[in-house]
Amino acid sequence: MTSSLALLGGEPVITHDGPHFSWPPLDEQSEAAVLRQLRHGISIYDRSGVIERLEDGLCDYHGVTHAVLTSSGTAALHSMYAACGLGPGDEVIVPAYTFFATVTPLLHLGATPVLADCDESGNLDPKDVTQRITERTKAVVVTHMWGVPAAMPSLKAITDEHGLMLLEDASHAHGAGIDGQRVGTFGRAAAFSMNGPKPLSAGEGGFVLTDDDEVYSRVLLHGQYNKRCRNELPRDHPLYEYAVTGMGLKFRIHPLAASIALDQLGRLDTYLNARARIAAHLCERLAQLPGIIVPELPLGVRASWYGLPLQYATNELDGLPVERFHEAVQAEGCREVDRPGSTCPLNLLPLFQRPEALFPGYAEKLNYAPGDFPNAEAIHRNTLKLPVWHREEDRLLVDSYIDAFRKVTDNYRHLLG
Repeated sequence: MTSSLALLGGEPVITHDGPHFSWPPLDEQSEAAVLRQLRHGISIYDRSGVIERLEDGLCDYHGVTHAVLTSSGTAALHSMYAACGLGPGDEVIVPAYTFFATVTPLLHLGATPVLADCDESGNLDPKDVTQRITERTKAVVVTHMWGVPAAMPSLKAITDEHGLMLLEDASHAHGAGIDGQRVGTFGRAAAFSMNGPKPLSAGEGGFVLTDDDEVYSRVLLHGQYNKRCRNELPRDHPLYEYAVTGMGLKFRIHPLAASIALDQLGRLDTYLNARARIAAHLCERLAQLPGIIVPELPLGVRASWYGLPLQYATNELDGLPVERFHEAVQAEGCREVDRPGSTCPLNLLPLFQRPEALFPGYAEKLNYAPGDFPNAEAIHRNTLKLPVWHREEDRLLVDSYIDAFRKVTDNYRHLLG
């Protein structure tokens, strides 16, 4: 059978090599910011200089009282959990579908993560959360997958009703929000990543947000020490005597990374608005194709579009496997179409099936298996993720990606058998 599909010998839609997408957008202004900091100093031991400016900027942007920068999003999560007092004997309800670092810091603290399934958006399902609450439950952690806010009003109502802490892993969702309230401000505290591809990027870095003075103090004691703790903890705080050492961990961000993030923060909303326009264009066009289900945002919800998660509907294409469809789209030159790997249902990972080799104390507590979370597993299996571009000059490339999807769906029967 002859076919126009590139996978079967035809000409691809996109012929120029990548990269088709890169992030963050760095320019002369970014370079100047880094050079200024390089000449000023590459070590900052307290809350001063670019550290102070960035933390103040994050507080202003989110409308919160406190921000503490960290070396990574994982470090931010670790400090947030420690500061909120999570530890041995505590159960913490977490999404089954998330990046594993949402959960792994809890293992280092001795708390027990309890996985819960997701809803059709891929985010934590409030109905399943209610089924997981026990007398040992202390907190619920929410991830906003791919930058689409979770059902925060419902989740907050549940945690309030049961007297539980609500915590956010907002690593995908800088600037996202619900009815004008930004993600990261719904619970007691929130942790963000600023790893390279995140909407707000420092190359590497993270931060914790909170309005809670005690959480702030304990975040400092967990991952900072000496000058920061001595300067910022109240002298009458019962733990002030530990200010010099803190807990002995150093989670400080590098000043050069902070200078990149500060430069990017000033442009974040411009980028997000442009991403929103291109995401809407992609969704409008791709929704017309069989086999492709685009995300739908409820009224009043703003996504940051860390990625555009498409759901592949095998039943609409006569059972064509998602693997074959993905292979065909990539052959058309769509190098950026991804099937996420390490971000997956945690019950599929050995760490959550057989943790005892790395965490001996969890042999009886974590023994999840494939099939335990059918919604999460189905969504993960059928997700095709696109980047969301932000420049108008990328429109031609965006339309080429749409054309490639249309070409494959128009000719999918050639791939059967």
